[in-house]
Amino acid sequence: MSESALPMHARPEFENRELDVAQNVAVERKLTLIERISNINAVRKLTILLGLIVAWQGYAVIARPDPLLFPTFTATAQATWNVLADGSLIEKAWISVEVLLMGYAAGLAGAAAFLVLAVSTRIGRDILSTMTAMFQPLPAISLLPLAVLWFDLGIPSLIFVTVHSVLWAVALSTHVGFMAVSDTLRMVGRNYGLRGIRYIALILVPAAFGSILTGLKIGWAFAWRTLIAAELVFGAASGDGGLGWFVYIKGENLETPYVFAGLLTVILVGLVVENLVFRRIEIATVNKWGMLR
Repeated sequence: MSESALPMHARPEFENRELDVAQNVAVERKLTLIERISNINAVRKLTILLGLIVAWQGYAVIARPDPLLFPTFTATAQATWNVLADGSLIEKAWISVEVLLMGYAAGLAGAAAFLVLAVSTRIGRDILSTMTAMFQPLPAISLLPLAVLWFDLGIPSLIFVTVHSVLWAVALSTHVGFMAVSDTLRMVGRNYGLRGIRYIALILVPAAFGSILTGLKIGWAFAWRTLIAAELVFGAASGDGGLGWFVYIKGENLETPYVFAGLLTVILVGLVVENLVFRRIEIATVNKWGMLR
């Protein structure tokens, strides 16, 4: 029997004009004070930090470890206040941040140059993929002996290892984002006659900004920890280094609360940059554009 010979049955239409009003359903309700406070991102993170501080102080008081090995939070806070009051901690932190900014900027410039080459030519893509495969797994701190041989002790050596930490992380993440841009957007850009830098800036960068921002954050984290580790070996200039050198000197003098004060400052700088810089950029771009939830 052919398909056309099968009997056709029209489904009867049905329309319900009498819909009952929903009962006991909270379509909209006013949030409680606790719910409104808990929706604030800063409050949640500060609560986590406060919990860690309480756990730290509680362990130090209850377990009573040797203060030379594990000081209380109050002792660390007092040491932090002392070095803040005399200005030495701020000076050390600024030395580290200044060196980091120079290395970070140089690393971003190098990554941008590689990316322009990779987007423009096939050989550029091969060069970038090969070099990222070679150097991305290589720890930047392992290049410190070469940096000392090439640039001697001082700021240039620190900048060299910082650039290595930033360049490959940013270049790899950004290139992956560029490769994920849809063909539709690419054709739109070409139909408008966009080529070269304008094509990258107006089409690829906005479309891949989520990956770019991730690379920027990863590059920052890699650079910051590499710089502190390098400063633990030598100062930024003539033995007068930044936070890493501060931690090393205090450790050599067995001043453990001051070692913890230096490490807390390293953590706080990272938190400030993450929440006041990258978080604001994320809210103003990828969150606003609906690229992230």
